[in-house]
Amino acid sequence: MPAAPSLGAVVNTSADRIELMKTFVHIVAAGSLSAAAAQMGATQPTVSRRLQTLERSLGLRLLRRSTHAMKLTEDGERYFERAKELLLRWDAFEADLRGAADQPEGNLRVVVPHALGQRLLVGPLAQYLRAYPRVRVEWLLHDNTRPDFIAEGVDCAIQVGEVTDPGVVALKLSEVPRIVVAAPSVLPGVPPVHAAELAALPWLALQTFYRNDIVLTHTRTGERCRVPIRPRMMTDSLNALHSAALLGVGVGVASTWIFLEDLAQGRLVRLVPEWQAAPLPVYLIYQHAEFYPARLRCFIETMRHALPASVDVL
Repeated sequence: MPAAPSLGAVVNTSADRIELMKTFVHIVAAGSLSAAAAQMGATQPTVSRRLQTLERSLGLRLLRRSTHAMKLTEDGERYFERAKELLLRWDAFEADLRGAADQPEGNLRVVVPHALGQRLLVGPLAQYLRAYPRVRVEWLLHDNTRPDFIAEGVDCAIQVGEVTDPGVVALKLSEVPRIVVAAPSVLPGVPPVHAAELAALPWLALQTFYRNDIVLTHTRTGERCRVPIRPRMMTDSLNALHSAALLGVGVGVASTWIFLEDLAQGRLVRLVPEWQAAPLPVYLIYQHAEFYPARLRCFIETMRHALPASVDVL
C-alpha cells in the first residue's frame, strides 16, 4: 500500500497550486507571457513552465498561443474568473489569520488619476507613509481606467466621476468644483458675460466628461445653459488640458484646484464667473471582502480625512 503524503508535501502542493493560479491570472491580465514575467519579476521561460504545469495538472488547455496572439479557451475563461475569486478569498483568509489589529505592513497597490496622483494627493500619501513605515506603496497613475482588482493586484483606486460598477465598495471622499478658464490671449475685446457667449470661442474638451457640449449653471439664479462647443483639442488628461489652456489653445472647464496658482498670477482668467459646471465627485473604490488588511483600512482612513482638507481651499 503506498505511503500517504506527508503534511509538508500537502502544504507544498497547495502552495504551488496557488502560485500557479496567480501566474495564470497575471498572464491573462498582462496579455502576454513576457509582460506577466516583467510584472512578477520572473523570466519568461519560468512563466511558460508554470503555465504548462498548471495545464498538465488540470488536464485542460487554458490558453491558445500563436506567434503573435494569445486567446483564452472556454475552459480558460471559466478558470480565470473562478481563479480571481478564489485568490481574493485566499488573501482575505490569510489576512484574517494575522488578526484584525495587526500593524499595517506589506505592499499597497493604488490606482490614481494622473493630476490628482501627481499633485493633490501626494501630500496625504506622504502622511500615510510616515505614519506606517512598514508599508510600501505602488502609486500607479492611470486616467479613465477601472482596474481589475484581482488580475492587476490592485488594493484600491481613486476615481473621479460617478461609480457605476455595483461590484465595488465606493466611498465618497469629496466633490471638486469646476470652472471655465482661458488664457487672456484667447479672449475677444469684450469678455463674455453669459454662458451662451462661450460657444463662439475655441475650446478644449476633457473627453472623459464633455466632448461636444457642456452644461453650465448660474450659481445665483440656478439658470442652466447648454453650451455647444467645437473643440480645437480633445484629451483625456487634465494635465494636458491645463497645459493647453496656459498656451492659449482654447477655453477649458476643469477642477478649480488645478488652476488656482495660474489665476492668482494672471496666466489664466476665469470666464463667466457666476457660471460653473456641476462638481465632480471623488470616490475611493475597492473590492467587497470579509476582511481588509490593516494597510488598506489605514489608507482609507487617511484619504477620508485628508482629501476634504485638500479641497477646502477652492
